[in-house]
Amino acid sequence: MAYKFELYKDKAGQFRFRFKAPNGETMCSSEGYTAKASAVNAIDSIKKNAPDATMDDQA
Repeated sequence: MAYKFELYKDKAGQFRFRFKAPNGETMCSSEGYTAKASAVNAIDSIKKNAPDATMDDQA
């Protein structure tokens, strides 16, 4: 199994996605989107723009 995005519709009817690790653990989840295309665009943006993202540790 590989890392994957899961796109789903929540109980309120909004589209959301989860990013899951190979072991099935949810690593992060999105806000709700009213349009499916908006959620898909967010996934595509993460894939394209964040491969070299850094961490800003403010703890």
